[in-house]
Amino acid sequence: MMQSEKTRILVLAAWAVLMASLAAGASAQAPSRIVGTIAAINGNTLTVKTDGDGERQVLVPATAPVKRIAPGQKDLSAAEAIQFGDLAKGDRVLVKLDPETQGSVPQALQIIAVKQTDVAAKQQKDREDWQRRGVGGLVKSVDAQAGAILIGSGVGATAKTIAVHTTKATVLKRYAQASVSYDAAQIAAIDAIHVGDQLRARGQKNADGTEMNAEDVVSGTFRNISGTISSLDTAASTLVVKDLATKKQVTVHITADAQMKQLPETMARMLAARLKGGALAGQGAQAGPGPGTGPGAQQAGGMGRSGGMGGDPQQMLSRLPAIQLSDLKKGDAVMLVSTDGTTEVTGITLLSGVEPLLEAPAASQSLLNNWSLGSGSAEASAQ
Repeated sequence: MMQSEKTRILVLAAWAVLMASLAAGASAQAPSRIVGTIAAINGNTLTVKTDGDGERQVLVPATAPVKRIAPGQKDLSAAEAIQFGDLAKGDRVLVKLDPETQGSVPQALQIIAVKQTDVAAKQQKDREDWQRRGVGGLVKSVDAQAGAILIGSGVGATAKTIAVHTTKATVLKRYAQASVSYDAAQIAAIDAIHVGDQLRARGQKNADGTEMNAEDVVSGTFRNISGTISSLDTAASTLVVKDLATKKQVTVHITADAQMKQLPETMARMLAARLKGGALAGQGAQAGPGPGTGPGAQQAGGMGRSGGMGGDPQQMLSRLPAIQLSDLKKGDAVMLVSTDGTTEVTGITLLSGVEPLLEAPAASQSLLNNWSLGSGSAEASAQ
């Protein structure tokens, strides 16, 4: 065989090996599954909004089994067989793809689904459990070696120190940036918790609620802002507040998760008086008449006997009617707890009608801090 012929054969062989290698690589890189949320169902085609790369379509043949599992369930042996028609927009799905699919739209071999209704039911159950077996407050000290955290909860007559005990089995999380969603919180070691952080814990409490063996702990660093509104942009869901402490403007982003309430003027004055030294400061005195019949009075249940403002002020705040960003105006005084930040933050809780409370800023911020992630907000979420 001539040398040129041998060379040609070797080149063709090398080319064939290269093509086979590229084909194998392309096959290996092809996704074997799609994970995300159902965005649409059209006939036997699912449109899935994936967790990573936008929307994907997949054909679901009649032979592809569909199974339903409970939120958080990992054992597929307990999964329940359902029909393709039982799927709905908003359901979470894991779609295993058929590697032999021809064409641009892949076919499903199997679908594992978590129903949106099941997720909502679990979230409701979790909220109720956090309310029943949870505590919340500001971190006073952390002993990482002993796994012990002291928090201050409540204000005035309801104030107490709670010892939260953790073990290796305790799930410790930190809130993600610009979020107070437990589901979005990230695992973190106990030494990530700092004095002054807001913390919530769930577990077994002792009889008087001063100690807890925690199963779950979530914490985060947040900012307190008191000031007046300089401007609002309802379309962008933002407001600008001049912080009384720093004398600087702060842009506050208001999300759908933000708690926004307004104190009636009479209630604000009474609450301010008690924060400055009345019953809420632990003296048990009845300073002045009850809240009367002004706006918000009927929603402030649990405010104590004889119309006074005893009882838990966080519970009182949680029962006030909610307001919208459009209810606020330039010049209004507000107090809020937000994510940490210098010039831009995300609002977590906001209270308007607070002019009298700014006369007792330290006590008022303690009140707001405890309400933000403590029993008040948990109760509001569970309703």
